[in-house]
Amino acid sequence: MSPKNVIFKKICKDKSVGVYMGKRDFVDRVDSVDPVDGVILVDPEALQGRKVFVTLSCTFRYGRDDMDVMGIAFRRELYLSTRQVYPPLQDREKGIHTKIQARLLRKLGHNAYPFFFEFPDNLPCSVALQPAPHDVGKQCAVEFEIKAFSAESQDAKVRKRSTVKLMLRKVQYAPEGEGTAPSVETTRDFVMSDKPLHVKASLDKEIYYHGETIKVHVNVTNNSSKNIKNIILSVDQVATVVLYSNDSYVKCVDIEDSGDSVSPGATLQKVYKLLPVLANNRERRGIALDGKLKHEDTNLASTSIEGVLKEVMGIMVSYRVMVKLIVGGSVNFVCLLFVILLPPHLGHSEQESPQISCGFG
Repeated sequence: MSPKNVIFKKICKDKSVGVYMGKRDFVDRVDSVDPVDGVILVDPEALQGRKVFVTLSCTFRYGRDDMDVMGIAFRRELYLSTRQVYPPLQDREKGIHTKIQARLLRKLGHNAYPFFFEFPDNLPCSVALQPAPHDVGKQCAVEFEIKAFSAESQDAKVRKRSTVKLMLRKVQYAPEGEGTAPSVETTRDFVMSDKPLHVKASLDKEIYYHGETIKVHVNVTNNSSKNIKNIILSVDQVATVVLYSNDSYVKCVDIEDSGDSVSPGATLQKVYKLLPVLANNRERRGIALDGKLKHEDTNLASTSIEGVLKEVMGIMVSYRVMVKLIVGGSVNFVCLLFVILLPPHLGHSEQESPQISCGFG
């Protein structure tokens, strides 16, 4: 998350408009979302009679800028809201909603004006597919942006030198409370074997946070005549791009090749540990991330929360833990555990430090 007591500012090239904000990460708590607040600083002389507007937008982008063909951009606008901040349409004091706005206005003087937006329901959180190291330009992503500009009117042509933009992130905290821990139990019969192979796999809880180790409890009772040669565990991230093609991308974000074997008639009870973190996946193209701001780190994307329309989501993310038993040199048996990565999406609960997190549930 953005560090405390830091002001983010950006001024357009002609110096007519500047944006000042206390944070660039805004938290979705499922039942409420942090409002977007800040201050616009104007230079009346540089404006030369033009008005000043500020917009909050949410865009789904599925191609780089240089992929735009025949004037058709590879992006879709999911939300756009515009406010006029100068000349102000209301008394400046009535536009102050937060302490940071009040502090900025005192510091910046009488040419500063507050702006305030509330996120509508059913907007997705920030998600971006990680590009390969050699890729350039915009990646496939759901992006949020504050844009301030000066123009004769809201619909007039906007000059680039009179425009300033700041990227934002909308991130999500995991819901409070303990749910039911995922568990799978199954039996496999083999030809030429009188008794079956029985496997049970479970997690110790429903939700995990970013940077937290996932403990997988595996119980194997091998009453068959087959020899279990190896047990392999993995965490897979499933990212489904739903807006333009409904393509799904499955990426392994952590794996444990245990080398454990279970001979006929034997049993095994063991707890395996998995740690899906971005630090071990920085070179993996197509990994879904919790958005990314310039010069700031991020983490693996959190699981998409149910309740948001799929058409609006843009990119839906889920996770699963897989337990593979290697029998006779091939993958003859697979046990699946489906889990969820949520913010304090792949990290922290709201009782802890206010940072992004990831949870399974």
